[in-house]
Amino acid sequence: MNQYAKKILEEVKQKNQGEEEFLQAVEEFFSSLSIILDNDKKYEENSILERIAEPERIIIFRVPWVDDKGNIKVNRGYRVQFNSAIGPYKGGLRLHPSVNLSILKFLGFEQIFKNALTTLPMGGAKGGSDFDPKGKSDREVMAFCQSFMQELYRHIGANVDVPAGDIGTGAREIGYLFGEYKKLANSYEGVLTGKNLLFGGSLVRTEATGYGLLYFAENFLQDNGKSVKNANINISGSGNVAIFAAEKAIAMGAKVRTLSDSNGFIYDENGIDLELVKDIKLNKRERIKKYVDKKSSATYYENKKPYIIPCDIYLPCATQNEIDIEGAKELVKNKCFGVFEGANMPTTIDATNYLMENNVLFAPGKASNAGGVSVSGLEMSQNSERLSWTFEEVDKMLKDIMQNIYTQAKNASNEYNLKNNLVVGANIAGFKKVANAMIMQGVV
Repeated sequence: MNQYAKKILEEVKQKNQGEEEFLQAVEEFFSSLSIILDNDKKYEENSILERIAEPERIIIFRVPWVDDKGNIKVNRGYRVQFNSAIGPYKGGLRLHPSVNLSILKFLGFEQIFKNALTTLPMGGAKGGSDFDPKGKSDREVMAFCQSFMQELYRHIGANVDVPAGDIGTGAREIGYLFGEYKKLANSYEGVLTGKNLLFGGSLVRTEATGYGLLYFAENFLQDNGKSVKNANINISGSGNVAIFAAEKAIAMGAKVRTLSDSNGFIYDENGIDLELVKDIKLNKRERIKKYVDKKSSATYYENKKPYIIPCDIYLPCATQNEIDIEGAKELVKNKCFGVFEGANMPTTIDATNYLMENNVLFAPGKASNAGGVSVSGLEMSQNSERLSWTFEEVDKMLKDIMQNIYTQAKNASNEYNLKNNLVVGANIAGFKKVANAMIMQGVV
């Protein structure tokens, strides 16, 4: 690691002790910048690493609400407004019991560079709460969302900060949040993305991250003489990203054979029946294990990861650090030729390095899963213009954006003679855009 980066990393570790996810993200990012930092001293002269690793603003607040039994509950709300050098803050709101400041800082930090790669004018942010919408009634979810927005509304706006959905925050939650914002701010504006089509949402938003992942993967594969078509694909996760990644992969001629949740995974040797999965997960909101009750060709593996099943392509679409070094070794042993991240940082640093050292084509999440925020940016544009584009128009724009993200990462990698190292390529491409904007804007 470059000496400047090493020095600032130690300072970041001292300032943020115990924040493992955030420190992992910063270390991975700083480690990949050595080449550019060695060759161009302006970033050190302008203290860019010190500034880019420190959020511009963190808001932490109490969220009291009343459950259906009349009991008062209290959760903690967060918004990490990390960097606004190239546009208003943009990033999701995660509602999950695991939410804490470290996870949101990690996600917000990654969001800076992911958003930069889209070429759309969006800064990086993330927020959410340790509230769990699972098992809650619609009225309880509404009560929480309204209380959450009663504080958050002071800090967001169409030209300030535009939150989006994330884990636990779907169309229902976005609707309640938007309704409360509109009432409190007395303003009808595109302040949230992921809205229902009836009040400013965009077509393709639900499918965007999964579809975008496959568009990115196909560009990378074709450059290396391979294709999604006829490939055996294993996918982890069973939320929107995993389901619509599977949908697009199947449409492109692949066979998808696994999906998972936090309890285990299903393997269907005949290929996943996606309509059945949608009914189980999107309509009934049940565990993925229910799939095997309907399909004799399927097997359920409790407390296991899908990478134990041999495949050509692996798409981790669940959560951070799901592929560790043992998982990476399993994938290499089984001759997997491509791992493309659909989640945020689902692969540990040592696993990432092992995969690339063994010539597995590897795409980092800040590049390959940028489809969701790309269409969020397109939703912002539609809201500003008071327009609504067709599914085909938005899908074409998404495909073009993902191709452009791949090209940026590839070109940055090739510039430093690092063929197929898209981890470094994506980090450098995103960093240069944000860092140069910061330098131009002075010390702010």
